[in-house]
Amino acid sequence: MSFRALLVEKSDAGEVAAKIREIDESQRPAYGDVTVDVAYSTVNYKDGLCINGLGGLVRNFPHVPGIDFAGTVSQSSDDRYKVGDKVVLTGWRVGEAWWGGYAQKAKVKADWLVPLPDGLSLQQAMAVGTAGFTSMLAVMALEKHGLKPGNGEVLVTGAAGGVGSVATAILAKLGHEVAAVTGRPEQADYLKGLGASRIVAREEVSTPSGRPLDKEAWAGCVDAVGGQMLATILPQMKYGASVAAVGLAGGNKLETTVIPFLLRSVNLLGIDSVMQPYENRVEAWRRIAADLPLDKLGEMMETASLEDLPKLGRDILKGRVKGRVVVDVAG
Repeated sequence: MSFRALLVEKSDAGEVAAKIREIDESQRPAYGDVTVDVAYSTVNYKDGLCINGLGGLVRNFPHVPGIDFAGTVSQSSDDRYKVGDKVVLTGWRVGEAWWGGYAQKAKVKADWLVPLPDGLSLQQAMAVGTAGFTSMLAVMALEKHGLKPGNGEVLVTGAAGGVGSVATAILAKLGHEVAAVTGRPEQADYLKGLGASRIVAREEVSTPSGRPLDKEAWAGCVDAVGGQMLATILPQMKYGASVAAVGLAGGNKLETTVIPFLLRSVNLLGIDSVMQPYENRVEAWRRIAADLPLDKLGEMMETASLEDLPKLGRDILKGRVKGRVVVDVAG
């Protein structure tokens, strides 16, 4: 039997190219105990790197990228899943070290899967994907450290991206005032439609004041940018407030002082979505189904095909992808 997939290949000259191929099941690497008929996948920044052979994420070629997928179990040698079960996969380095979701069939370890949560379709689960899953983990971490509606404005950086879009929608539904940061003014109406109470220009929170502490402004922050923006935001946090760091689109270096942590009890919370334990994953997906407004999810979602992926992989690396892209793998 064969199936269609986006296959990334590397020539003898070191050139990387991604093309749609018909893959025989005998060509698929032998690992995993559950086979899934993939219905949908999505496009994340890591996918852009893998499609283009960048960042050193893919070590073995040929390779099928796609760090997320949702589909239906077609074979299983693990008692936890039976034929016909609807499942979701994010993380575990699938799509990087292991063949991923840009194929009509995927064979993975049962430990990497979670059941599709009640209230979500397979398509909606991929409109959420790693980006939305990470957003929910960030919100849960902020709540654990005391964030409540009424505390003040919650800042979301990179708000028009996948993580930022979902974080904005979730926080707004939970009753928070969301200040959405973007460097794309044309996205203001989109972000207000997701529930942002106001738009903050990127320049306002990316220029350092030179002071170890600034006026207290933010009750919490979901930061997808890192770098200088994070360094500028930390001295602006309210007493006891927390920043959930989820990305590094602005760079991986952080030049700051310990003063916000010592004098204002500011917390910097690191959010990893790749190796989260099963129980945390199930709870995050339950919260997504309950707290993410699905009408807003529809507004931030665009659909694509396997054939669209090479272009999308380039676009997301250049910051040209808005919201969430759902890839119809089965179609």
